[in-house]
Amino acid sequence: MIFSSKRLLSSCLIVMGLQAAAQTTSVYDQHEAFAPFFYPAYGDEVRAADGTPGPKYWQNKADYKIEAALDDAKHHVAGSVQITYTNNSPQSLPFLWLQLDQNIYSLESRGVAATAVGGGRWANRNAFDGGYGIQSVSLIENGKAVPVKYEVVDTRMQIKLPKAVKGSGGSTQLKITYEFTVPEYGTDRMGRLNTKNGWIYEIAQWFPRMCVYDNVQGWNTLPYLGQGEFYLEYGDITYNITVPSNHIVVGSGELLNPTEVLTAEQLKRWNAAKNSDKTVLLRSADEVTNPATRPSATKTLTWKFKCINTRDVAWASSTSFVWDAARMNLPGGKKSLAMSAYPAEVAQDTAWSRSTEYVKGAIEFYSDYLYPYSYPMAVNVAGIVGGMEYPGIVFCGARAKKGGLWGVTSHEFGHNWFPMIVGSNERKFPWMDEGFNTFINTLAEKKFNNGEYAGNRAMNARNFIGAFFGANSESISTVPDVTNPANLGTIAYRKPGFGLQLLRENVLGQDRFDSAFRYYVHKWAFKHPTPYDFFHCIENYAGETLDWFWRGWFLENWKIDQAVQDVAYIQDDATKGSIITIANLEKLPMPVVVEVTEENGKKDRVKLPVEVWQHGSVWKFAYKSTSKLQKVTLDPDNTLPDVNSKNNTWPLQGF
Repeated sequence: MIFSSKRLLSSCLIVMGLQAAAQTTSVYDQHEAFAPFFYPAYGDEVRAADGTPGPKYWQNKADYKIEAALDDAKHHVAGSVQITYTNNSPQSLPFLWLQLDQNIYSLESRGVAATAVGGGRWANRNAFDGGYGIQSVSLIENGKAVPVKYEVVDTRMQIKLPKAVKGSGGSTQLKITYEFTVPEYGTDRMGRLNTKNGWIYEIAQWFPRMCVYDNVQGWNTLPYLGQGEFYLEYGDITYNITVPSNHIVVGSGELLNPTEVLTAEQLKRWNAAKNSDKTVLLRSADEVTNPATRPSATKTLTWKFKCINTRDVAWASSTSFVWDAARMNLPGGKKSLAMSAYPAEVAQDTAWSRSTEYVKGAIEFYSDYLYPYSYPMAVNVAGIVGGMEYPGIVFCGARAKKGGLWGVTSHEFGHNWFPMIVGSNERKFPWMDEGFNTFINTLAEKKFNNGEYAGNRAMNARNFIGAFFGANSESISTVPDVTNPANLGTIAYRKPGFGLQLLRENVLGQDRFDSAFRYYVHKWAFKHPTPYDFFHCIENYAGETLDWFWRGWFLENWKIDQAVQDVAYIQDDATKGSIITIANLEKLPMPVVVEVTEENGKKDRVKLPVEVWQHGSVWKFAYKSTSKLQKVTLDPDNTLPDVNSKNNTWPLQGF
């Protein structure tokens, strides 16, 4: 999900306050920073000590077949879902848990009760009273539906099975019929937008989905309160959406019946788009109000989709869609189709007419950098949702344009790697998808169209000090529903993303980090890693012990403050060499880069590993000077969010 913030000025003001109150004596303790015990458990046959899935790794599987219909007069969805649940765990399961995320829109939900009086981004607006109407819950036995006992608890449902699902491959089938009314504003994850040519429906969290059962938590049943996102099982999903025939539907996965739902001209353009690197209009802004652009033999049409090895699906439907597409070129010669659906009001080159170009640019980059894109289509939908991701489809704000539209498109499609391919638990660890995604977004931004929008992001690390370490800051390892909403953009997005940048630029180097990060993605593709799996995996591939960094940056909220303390000359003769004294005044150690400028004009840099801080908070090193030193600067490129820049330079400034 996208997070936009305009707090840079306030962050800079906090920076000045932090520097004014900076340490003059060290609070650093090498025994704490490099403590020998970090990992809470040793590796086993399910999750190996090297951070990869073990030889007996297992996860359960959930396949869905869904039939649903949209009533655009009542803003209503009714449907049924048949779930085939396979229990690959070694335990038998006497009951099942499902997620009923639509229930957050009931005025009786915990999400409503836990919303502040002033509202907020995740609030249920306009006193909308929605949620699921569950009509029946059955087991499918010998082809027949047999009612089964169930209990709805807020946004969860427990199904009490008459017979346990056996472990190691046992399975069961459920069928649930349900309905709900689509909220106009669905906590910025779904909803509907009224345009001059009709409503745009963005439909997500729209069918009961299995909770994850894993070897870490058992059943993962945290309620849906709005700020936390999702943790879902993988499987194959087939879904049929019946809508009025004047609608266009786009969705996750592959459209199975284009010949039934497209006109002959649209089908011709569809096939042309599959072979075009340039955007092809499937329906232009001028054609939106032309009845001939939709089949009219029947009042309704059923659009059929299938998405393979996915954790979710979503879709959008409207009478108002301008629709375009282009081919994406993926590693190994694979192809996929980028497309966009948006209202005529924003069909300009400064806005959504470039959306498919952005989709193509982002996905081709991430596919090359990490792992090939895994779906046959990638759809960007303009609507009421500011920015939200689902497998193969994303919802972005209809008013976005230029660099803003590029940024939200790149971010939301970056989520197809985290968490759609690497299936981490977003409801507990948002930094494993939002933060990782924020990091890869910075790389894509530099690449797209020769850096067309690269100037939009301030990368000076000092700009983030206030947000990272201010008085109200929190640890990255804070559950999202516990996180102060004002801090979510920092601790879920910017700070973990910046942490990966520090690993890449300051600790491991670009090549070592990139290869280790890619290794992690490939090892955990379509599986469920924990934070410790990630830590182990990067360490083992890169060949570095990084617990000092994981501890200080991700688990704690330790600050960085490196300082130059003194310069002395050997035998009082600068031509014989210099002794430079540096210090680590705050709790987080980092490698050191020292730039030395001599009076004779010579300038050089010295790089010191993090291990220099294993001996304490002060370190002296010899520098082969040839004349007196004019200036010594730590972190000369401002790559560290060092809380006190005044002590980074000798002669000391402001003392």
